[in-house]
This record gives sequence, structure tokens and C-alpha cells, in this order.
Amino acid sequence: MITYEVTATVRDDLRSRYEVFMRERHIPDVLLTGLFAGAHFFRGDDGRFRTRYELADRPSLERYLGTHAARLRADLAAHFPEGVELARDVWSELRAWPH
Repeated sequence: MITYEVTATVRDDLRSRYEVFMRERHIPDVLLTGLFAGAHFFRGDDGRFRTRYELADRPSLERYLGTHAARLRADLAAHFPEGVELARDVWSELRAWPH
């Protein structure tokens, strides 16, 4: 399992609009690529947002980055040309324990 995380630091006055955009448009559009097993969307106490996307393997992530990421990132930037700073991380699962 590969986890692709995007952390967003969003200007105060944009937070509500950003949250709606992510829930109603961006995350569903990412999932429509068919490359992801799922996604989780979080808001931190400090007002930052984190989206965690899960993929079966590294080739799926590479396919997303090579085929879909530029278009989806451009759409987000068109809606939020300023006031949103993004950081991206990729994690490879080493082991999982059942709940």
C-alpha cells in the first residue's frame, strides 16, 4: 500500500471555500481516475488540511502523477490562485495491524 498525502496550509478567509471544493470537486475528481483505493480528508486544530490518498502500489502512483496530476493541480490552482500552500509526501506501508 502506498499513501500519497497532500497537506494544505490555507489562508483563514479561504478555509470554508477550500473545504467545500475539496469535498465536492477535487477529491471526487482524483478518485475518478480509478487509480486510488480510497481517500481520507482531515482538518487540523491549526486550520491546516490533509488529504490522504491510498494506492495499491507505486506504479499506480506513477501513472497518476504522469497522466492526471498536472490537470487536477491546475484546476485547484485556478480556484485558489493564492492563499493555499501545498506540501506532498509519499509513504510506503511497512506493516499494518488489524483494528
